Amino acid sequence: MPPSSIPLFIGDQGSWKMPFKESGAGASCAFPPSYVLGYEAMQKIVGAAVLVSGMKGLGVEIAKNVILAGVKSVTVHDQSETQWSDLSSQFYLSENDVGKNRALVSQCHLAELNAHVPVYAYTNELSESFLSTFQVVVLSNSPLEEQLRISDFCHSKNICFVLVDTKGLAGQLFCDFGEHFIVRNPSEAEPASAAIHHITQSNPGIVTVACDNEERQGHRFEDGDWVKFSGVEGMTELNTSEPCLIRLKGTCSLEVGDTSSFSPYKCGGIITQVKIPQKHSYVCSLLWLPHVSNPEQDIVSFCRSLLFLQVAHCKPPQIDSFLIFTPQQADADKMVELAQTISVSKEEELQEDLVRTFSYGCSGDLSPINAFIGGLAAQEVLKAASGKFTPLDQWLYFDAYECLPEEENTVQLTEEDCAPRGSRYDGQIAVFGNTFQEWLGKQKYFVVGAGAIGCELLKNFAMIGLAASEGGSITVTDMDTIEYSNLNRQFLFRPGDVSKQKSEVAAAAVKLMNRHINVSAQQNQVGPDTEHFYGDDFFLGLDGVASALDSLQARKYLCQRCVQYCKPLLDSGTEGTRGHVQVFVPFLTESFGQAQEEEETQYPLCTLRHFPSTIQHTLQWARDQFEGLFKTKAENVNTFLKDPSFLESQEMEAVKMLESVRISFQEKPCNWRDCVVWARRLWERLFSHDIQQLLHNFPPEHETSSGLPFWSGPKRCPQPLKFDSSHTTHKTFILAASHLFASTHKLRVSEDDSVTSQVLFGSHLPPFQPLQGVHIPLTDQEMQNPQDSVGKRSLLFSPLSLPPFSAANLRAENYGIPPADKLQIVGRIVPAIATTTTAVAGLVCLELYKLVWRHRRLSSYRNSFLQLSEPLLNRFQPLSSRPIYKVRPGLWAHHALKVERSSVGPAFPSRLAGRAGRRETLCAFRWAAVLYT
Repeated sequence: MPPSSIPLFIGDQGSWKMPFKESGAGASCAFPPSYVLGYEAMQKIVGAAVLVSGMKGLGVEIAKNVILAGVKSVTVHDQSETQWSDLSSQFYLSENDVGKNRALVSQCHLAELNAHVPVYAYTNELSESFLSTFQVVVLSNSPLEEQLRISDFCHSKNICFVLVDTKGLAGQLFCDFGEHFIVRNPSEAEPASAAIHHITQSNPGIVTVACDNEERQGHRFEDGDWVKFSGVEGMTELNTSEPCLIRLKGTCSLEVGDTSSFSPYKCGGIITQVKIPQKHSYVCSLLWLPHVSNPEQDIVSFCRSLLFLQVAHCKPPQIDSFLIFTPQQADADKMVELAQTISVSKEEELQEDLVRTFSYGCSGDLSPINAFIGGLAAQEVLKAASGKFTPLDQWLYFDAYECLPEEENTVQLTEEDCAPRGSRYDGQIAVFGNTFQEWLGKQKYFVVGAGAIGCELLKNFAMIGLAASEGGSITVTDMDTIEYSNLNRQFLFRPGDVSKQKSEVAAAAVKLMNRHINVSAQQNQVGPDTEHFYGDDFFLGLDGVASALDSLQARKYLCQRCVQYCKPLLDSGTEGTRGHVQVFVPFLTESFGQAQEEEETQYPLCTLRHFPSTIQHTLQWARDQFEGLFKTKAENVNTFLKDPSFLESQEMEAVKMLESVRISFQEKPCNWRDCVVWARRLWERLFSHDIQQLLHNFPPEHETSSGLPFWSGPKRCPQPLKFDSSHTTHKTFILAASHLFASTHKLRVSEDDSVTSQVLFGSHLPPFQPLQGVHIPLTDQEMQNPQDSVGKRSLLFSPLSLPPFSAANLRAENYGIPPADKLQIVGRIVPAIATTTTAVAGLVCLELYKLVWRHRRLSSYRNSFLQLSEPLLNRFQPLSSRPIYKVRPGLWAHHALKVERSSVGPAFPSRLAGRAGRRETLCAFRWAAVLYT
């Protein structure tokens, strides 16, 4: 967990424009938000009509994310015409749209994002009769009087209301979901679960859960959780009792209430967390000071947001030049005077410096701030529509004034430098000045990955004008092609782009947003195999690198290259509603390899193979079976056919791989019937014979050498299954395995269910015969098979090889484990969602500003971790680069030595190492020329 955290609290129907219609094969696409939000929540979301008022950069970010989430409909509202300053963050407006209505122009583009979501444009005033037609109303870029009026009306009509606004480097968010809003699932985490070791007959009863001795982990329950029991033998009263409240007692024990009158506990059982619906009550007035539980943080944040709200909107006659584009001292003084008249809190004195800083750039319009606040606001809209995840309570104030130039910077902002120029970047120039804008245009950046985050980054780069001048360049590379599943979160892609290269389509799309951006697309993997392509000349010419990769190994490699060439790296990633941003600055911060990484969930192989106790175990087991049957075997056969001599390099694995190839040839099917027979035999082996062999070795009454029951604690005694062709899960497994086996051997798949049923009916398999002398390892240490030498299996897998859920659920049925639903995801591959990727990309670009300014204070930079479902935002200072031994002053350490070109020869490395006082010379540069590597 990061070292510090910042909790988020803080008439007339008029004229309509009909939505864009799309038909054809590309009109339908999958919705990964379903995997994150769940089926029940998505059912509510698809019934929600949403109004988004204000189509500047902030409003269009919210509308985009809500449309991609798949709501019933979205209506975009704006009565104003496009101005030059809008182009600094509104990615669907161009120079040709200046003077046109923002809502009408935006609607055409937004409607292309999701053919299932009608998008309407509305340009009249927001009357009460019109507002009554929506379940969620979002206001952005609206005057204070309108905010108060609509907020009160929505509260009285039980319409969920979201207010959002940004001013330069500051932003605010306010939510009012009514007085009786129910959150049915407050968190994203799967319910905690544990096997029971013992339960006492006492008041309170003490439950001891079985801890994993190899992992040395206890339970994941917390004080105040509600739990239910299942499969308990002896104390069966618990199995039918209502959910009960628990209190933690230790790593492996907890209190569960009075069990003194229950029957004595015998064995077995699972304790599972139950998520209890929560009631939230909201107040209607924007100016109401809420009752807060943490005055030290909540009051400060609310007061800042209240000042933002009132100072940013109150324009008394005496402040004639309020909210202009220049940082004038007189205007700042007047704003301070205005702020002093607002009584906000006795706990905090007015921060005049904050008010002045706010005044200097409050009329700016920045794409990164709009992206971050817009991502958060869109997630709140989905919470309002679904009742899924914990909403804000009720205020959020955010600023990033550390992005302004440091005091030591030779370039200081002036009234002239920040004045408008009739440029598409006027909204950004108002905050950072024109000199900084020129620096942005000349930057050379390398973007690795053009997926969900990559698309958002490229959009933001186009808006801020990165590499949009002569001498600037952006190189984006991605090996992947576009799939249908990408369309709901990688917003630069359309159905007609499916099967095209991601990098090429993304580069072309951002060129349409800003024709001046210099971006080139490539399809190369960044790794040791492409160092001839991305070598010295390439990296030495860069100003920085932005990583949007989903592979930990690839990210570590990329950071190593940045360390080698002393280039800053912006790293980011998402996982459902969670996201992170890390900035690595040469000579200032630690590197990616040094940064603390969240440990991946790992399970012992013996647990997966023989003793599963949770659905996560069975899902990972199914994945292992999938890879062994349909991936590894196919790869071995293909490699053998191309080059039979490859086995010579496999040493200990050669015999095993050769046996795998032999079996593959023996099993080769000739038709669909053969595939069904193979699948039926596979079912019998996995879910009947293997279980019977396990019970033959360890019968249900088996005891350990200590005289204790073998099948107790996390070891659940399994039961073999009997095949039933009328059972849905049984039949689904047969069909899935048959399809995969046929596809592997390039056979035609039969769609005639009667043929499959006939084959199954005629199948007669031999009965189980136990094998004698079979050793079943009880720990990973006992597993000597070479393929098991890794010891544990990490939950990392490609989305293209997801295990069949029928296999996981059949395995769960063997062991009496509750089954998984089709939306349950195991491991770290959690689909990206648009709200999180948008917010993360915004935070990345805030750090980019600092790199372009060349900030040298460690305190100016921020690493970030956010979890929109909680909601939680952690922003903290990166750790400084650690010293590494006395002979190496630090990670980024380099020695500047003057060397004559004539001295470069075979003995150059040793002479250079001697002069530098180092043991090894990796590379040497003369300006941009490589002398030695």
